Amino acid sequence: MPGHVILLNLFGGVALLLWGTHMVQGAVLRGFGAEVRAAIGRVAGRPAGAALTGAVTAATLQSATATAVLLIGFLRRGMIALPAALAMMLGADFGTTLVVQALSFDLKALIPAFLVVGVVLAKATGAPRAQQVARALIGLGLMLLALGLVVSASAPLRDSGLTLQLLDRLRTDPILAVVVAALLAWLMHSSVAFVLFVISLSGGGLIDARLALLLTLGANLGGCLVPFGLALDAPRAARRVLWGNLAFRACGVLLVLALAGPATALMARLTDDPARQVANFHSLFNLGLALVCLPFTPWAAHLLTRAIPDDAPETRPTRLAHLDDALLDRPALALNAATRELMRLSDIVELMLREALSTFTDRDDRRVREIARMEEEVDALQEEIKLYLARLMQGELDAPRSAQVLELVLFTTNLEHIGDIIDNGLLRMAVKKQRKALSFSPEGWRDLQDFHAVIAEQMRLALTVFVTRDCGMARRLVAQKDALRQLEIEATERHIARLRDGLPETIETSALHLDVLRDLKRINAHLTTVAYPILEPAGALRGSRLRATKTAEPQAVKGAGRPADA
Repeated sequence: MPGHVILLNLFGGVALLLWGTHMVQGAVLRGFGAEVRAAIGRVAGRPAGAALTGAVTAATLQSATATAVLLIGFLRRGMIALPAALAMMLGADFGTTLVVQALSFDLKALIPAFLVVGVVLAKATGAPRAQQVARALIGLGLMLLALGLVVSASAPLRDSGLTLQLLDRLRTDPILAVVVAALLAWLMHSSVAFVLFVISLSGGGLIDARLALLLTLGANLGGCLVPFGLALDAPRAARRVLWGNLAFRACGVLLVLALAGPATALMARLTDDPARQVANFHSLFNLGLALVCLPFTPWAAHLLTRAIPDDAPETRPTRLAHLDDALLDRPALALNAATRELMRLSDIVELMLREALSTFTDRDDRRVREIARMEEEVDALQEEIKLYLARLMQGELDAPRSAQVLELVLFTTNLEHIGDIIDNGLLRMAVKKQRKALSFSPEGWRDLQDFHAVIAEQMRLALTVFVTRDCGMARRLVAQKDALRQLEIEATERHIARLRDGLPETIETSALHLDVLRDLKRINAHLTTVAYPILEPAGALRGSRLRATKTAEPQAVKGAGRPADA
């Protein structure tokens, strides 16, 4: 077989391995990201608990890098202490070895099962989490398939003189072997994938046990370098944990490098299987490093804080121009600052809403990507505002100012929900329409444009109500909600009439059309909440939309303790 074909097959196997790893990691984050972030947010100051959380998180995500990225977000907001973060990274590095341990067994028989179950599950259900579970199963199947491809593709290299010369050079130069492996793991952006690659080479007899252990050491070092490229704009408080993890790992690599011979002999005593030797060494190295370094995390955090001091106040990049902790002891000024930032947040959301409908007529995804970027900014801004208001609430506030804080938090949250509806609803539908080359009927598109125009006007009115607290405008905002309900009914009836007439465009885009109407109506529901704190003190709200009847109470009691359905 020609050499270029052998290399192409080998690189193809590695590429499939990386893609499978990416699929599993992305599926877990999209399907269970909230639970993962909640687990990190609950980390206490005890090193053992933080390390355990890091191990579980990394094993779930199949990546210590992904864990580091999530951790940087918490460090950026000051929600986790540096010693706990260092302990989490030590645990995360061990957690990824559990993935390698599982995949190092001969699981070829499970490949068809993973792929078939994944595809069937993806086709059989539209539930978001079930879809992500399906992606994860398909990713696992691709990873196992890729390992087999790497083994078969590397078999001819055992007879290549050039390959043997290169491996002999690495075998006789341990430092070069570690450096090369670190660079390759960094280029692959996955220490898990690279260690699995080493296991494949070792199991195929292309490299001996000693070289496999040296390459595994390099993979552990290179895996620590990947998060640095993802944290270039992170504050120094977040970068400390990356440097600390790199320092721990470098010390461990240097120590074990000096003991490579005894370590190889020890692994040979544990098992005769070359692949198991690599997996066991990878796990024992990270477990030992975690156990040795955990007691020293407070001391390491102190050294890192001194070596990497906080940014000077005058040069510290700030995303929020008005929020100043120095104002927290003056509630009136702090509330004014939070309101100004909230108005900036509302401007971004209004722009997102105004541009969202245009994505349905675009021929590329540039506008979609820009709106998605704005949604990330909305998430960050609303969280900063809420945290600032939470710090303000820790002081003593009178009743009116406490009520004002609550209104700010509620409106901020509703704006963030609107951003989520635009990003996760309207933008995804626009991308689906582009991908399938669908077209709304002219009448249906006009209905959507008219409905969107009313929602955009509601957005402007809601912002005016929030600023002026005008009771008349607030009444108009809520009254328009009922009018919008009627507009939606009329638009839906016209849509159904077009379906009866058999218009091809209407049939193809029926689900999209109705979903756009629904999401726009949901946006309006969030907007009208700004009026309630203004109308309620004025007695302008009814207690319930239901009209009282004589039979209402008996019906409510009759349902075995449950309220009757309205």
